[in-house]
Amino acid sequence: MNLVALACLEAAVFFNANLHTGADTPAQADAIVVEGERITFIGPTAEARRRAGGAARQIDLRGATVVPGFTDAHAHLSGIGLRELQFDLEGTPSLAGLQQRLAARAAATPEGWITGRGWIESRWQPAEFPTRAALDAVVADRPVLLERADGHAAVANSRALALAGIDATTLDPPGGQILRDARGEPTGMLVDGAVALVGSLVPPPDEAQLLRALELGAARSTRLGWTQLQIAGNSRAEVGLLCRLRREGRLSLRIYDAIGGPGADADALLAGDIAREPCDGVTVGGIKLYMDGALGSRGAALLAPYSDAPDSRGLLLGDAQQLLPLLVTALRQGVQIETHAIGDRGNRLTLDLYERAFAAVPPQERRRAAPRWRIEHAQVLDAADLPRFAQLDVIASMQPSHAISDLYFAPARLGPQRLAGAYAWRSLLDSGAVVAAGTDAPVERGDPIQEFYAATVRRSLDGFAGEGWHREQRVSRAEALAMLTRAPAYAAFQEQERGTLEAGKLADFTVLSQDLLAVPDSEILATRVRMTVIGGAIVFRDD
Repeated sequence: MNLVALACLEAAVFFNANLHTGADTPAQADAIVVEGERITFIGPTAEARRRAGGAARQIDLRGATVVPGFTDAHAHLSGIGLRELQFDLEGTPSLAGLQQRLAARAAATPEGWITGRGWIESRWQPAEFPTRAALDAVVADRPVLLERADGHAAVANSRALALAGIDATTLDPPGGQILRDARGEPTGMLVDGAVALVGSLVPPPDEAQLLRALELGAARSTRLGWTQLQIAGNSRAEVGLLCRLRREGRLSLRIYDAIGGPGADADALLAGDIAREPCDGVTVGGIKLYMDGALGSRGAALLAPYSDAPDSRGLLLGDAQQLLPLLVTALRQGVQIETHAIGDRGNRLTLDLYERAFAAVPPQERRRAAPRWRIEHAQVLDAADLPRFAQLDVIASMQPSHAISDLYFAPARLGPQRLAGAYAWRSLLDSGAVVAAGTDAPVERGDPIQEFYAATVRRSLDGFAGEGWHREQRVSRAEALAMLTRAPAYAAFQEQERGTLEAGKLADFTVLSQDLLAVPDSEILATRVRMTVIGGAIVFRDD
C-alpha cells in the first residue's frame, strides 16, 4: 500500500462506482464530479463527463463502493500517534505476556522511565489486574507505568510508587483510587485520578515528538478511511500544532476539536480567546468534560454497586455544582459541551446537569438555540434515562466497538439486569435520539470497518456473543453507515457541508473494496479501504 497526497483537483470524474450517497433522496448514479474541494454533480457517467468537460481527470473506481467520508465522532489523535511511537501493549495475551514484553522493552531502552499502554486484563486467565510485584520481577531498578487500554487505570512498579511517595499511608486522591492488598499496601494498580500521582512524574513528549505523533496518527487514520476525526479533549497548544501541520501540508485529515476542561484553556475558549476556526480544516467547537471513569477499571459511576465488587459504585470525576456555571456560560457563548459518562449514575447526573443548564438559559438567550450537547460513551443507561436524550436533544456519541470489547467483562461488572441498558444503540435510535459513532482510539483500534461490524453484528471479532448480550440492540446497515457519516457531521454542526454525498457539499468520501450494505455478516471485516478523498484530494490510495 502507498500513501498518495495530491493537490485538490481542478476537475475530476470518479466513475464506475457503486454509490451510497447517504442522502434522503439517493441519486441513481455511478459517478461523482469534483471541482476544487466540492462535489458539483452526482449521476450517470456520461452526464458526469459532459458536465466536467474534456480536460477533467478520469478516475476509474472499477466497481468499488463509495460512501460518504467516514467521520470518527470520538478519538484522541495524539494518543493514536503516540501508540505508534511508544510501547504498545495492545493484544497482550496474559500477565506472562505482559512481563515478556516489558523485559524486551527494558532491554531495548536501558535508561529512564518505561511507559506503555494497551493491556486489558479481562481477557487473561485469570482475569485479574497486574501488580507491582509482577512488574518488579522484570524491572525493579527503573520506574515503570503501564496504562490499561481505556486510559483510566495503570499499574506501576515499586520504584515508580516510591518516586511518587505512594505507600500504605497515602490517601486516595479526589476522583481516584489506589488499589490495596489485604494488608493495606498498594498493589500498584491506580484508577482514574490516582494515575496522575505517578503519571505527573513521567517526562512528557517534547514538541517534535508530539508533532510526529499527530502526523503519524493522521496518516494512519486516512489509511483506514477516515476523513475527519473529532478529538475528544486536548489542549490549546495541541490545536496550534495541528494548524502548524496543516500549514506545512503534513495533515490532510479534517479535525473537529473539543478543548479539555475545566481549566485555563476551556476558560480561554469561553472568553473568545481561541479562534473557532484557527486554520483551514481545523474547527474548535466545544469543551470536553468528565463525569465518571471507565467500566473496565470499575471507575464508571453506577446507581447500584458493581455485581463483582459489592463495595464499589465507581468514581465521580466531575462535580455538577462546580460545572454548572461553566455550562451556563457555554450556552450563552455557543460553545458545545461534550461530557464523558459511562455508568448509569454518571449518565443520569450528566443529563440532570444539562437539564439544569438548559432551564437556566432559555433558547432566546443562547448563541445557539439548539446547542447539540453530547454525552460521550453513554455506555450504561437506566431505563428511565434512556428517553431523556431525545427529550433534551442530547447527542449520544458512542463507540460500537466498546460493546464487543467489553462483552468479556461487562456481564460480571453489571449483572444481567443492567445489561439491558448497556450499549443500547437500537433503543436510543428508536427513541428519536441522534447516535454518532466513533472509536475512542487509542482505547480501541480505531477502524471504521470494525465499528460498522460491531454496530450491525454485535459479536466479538471471532463471532462470540455471550448469553444475554442483547443482540437486539444492533442496528441496520444503513443506520450504522449514518452513525459513521451523517450523524457525526450533525454533531459538529457541519451537516450542510459534509456527511452525505450531494452536489455543493465538500468532496469527502471513502472508497471500499466491497459493499458494506450488502455483504454477509461474515464478510464485513474483510472489507478494505481502496481510497480516501478529502476535499477532492486523494489522500490515500491502495493500488
